[in-house]
Amino acid sequence: MNTYFAPAKINLSLDVLFKRADGYHEVDMVMQSLELADCLTFKEASEVKLTCNRLDLPIDHQNIIWRAIKLLQEELQISKGIEIHLEKKIPMAAGLAGGSTDAAITLMALNEIWSLGLSQTQLLAFGLKLGADVPFCIMQGTARARGIGEKLQSLPLASELEVLLVTPNVSVATPVVYQGLCLAKIKRRPKTEAVINALSTGETIKIIEHWGNVLEEPALEKFPVINEVKALFEKFGLSSLMSGSGPTVFALAPSREKALLFLESVPSEWFACLTKFAKPKSNLRVAN
Repeated sequence: MNTYFAPAKINLSLDVLFKRADGYHEVDMVMQSLELADCLTFKEASEVKLTCNRLDLPIDHQNIIWRAIKLLQEELQISKGIEIHLEKKIPMAAGLAGGSTDAAITLMALNEIWSLGLSQTQLLAFGLKLGADVPFCIMQGTARARGIGEKLQSLPLASELEVLLVTPNVSVATPVVYQGLCLAKIKRRPKTEAVINALSTGETIKIIEHWGNVLEEPALEKFPVINEVKALFEKFGLSSLMSGSGPTVFALAPSREKALLFLESVPSEWFACLTKFAKPKSNLRVAN
């Protein structure tokens, strides 16, 4: 039995450049892995079986973990089965890549358990077939993502900052947010190069000064509760940014005292935690 962590991610910048002929949007993002993570336990078996601690999460072909297993089986003519238990800790439909990271770890774990010998390049290609965020979730750490998210450039990180994170009790579908995005009316774009430079020097103030997410405005219009979350951060004097297509909002490097007071004030129906930046782990397995 093997257990692996599947880390969440946040976007420290998210810019949408144009809509492509294939219907996807060309993006330019800075993405960061977090210590907040799901936990997946794998057990060799003759058939495929998926269980989860969340009763509201599908455990059949609708689940991206299931699709990741079937992708490897079909592409590589594998007849082996696997039993996977998912301990879900990352909020769902929250802009934190919770599903994508589970798929990424499934591909990576099965590559090891089934002795497939796939390179990272091959894993990234399989990941892209499952979703635009999956390749980053395979790479992990700190990266610039372009194209539809698959063109990845690993970035230097000077310090592993703490992250105060809140997800209100609403699920956000990414297509819904993109439908409300008007590229011609974007008021403020992130300064991506400046964010990257600030990450490499550890200048938190400059990260916050230059960050941005062009999906935040359409998300705020469609999901007013995100405004309530941002207002709570503002009440504590914290600059905040929405991750991905939302609804999760986060702040960087709060004082421990302020973070604890903030967490006490978060409504009980919202998810909130204090986590931190995570670097890629050389050994993904955490237990045997």
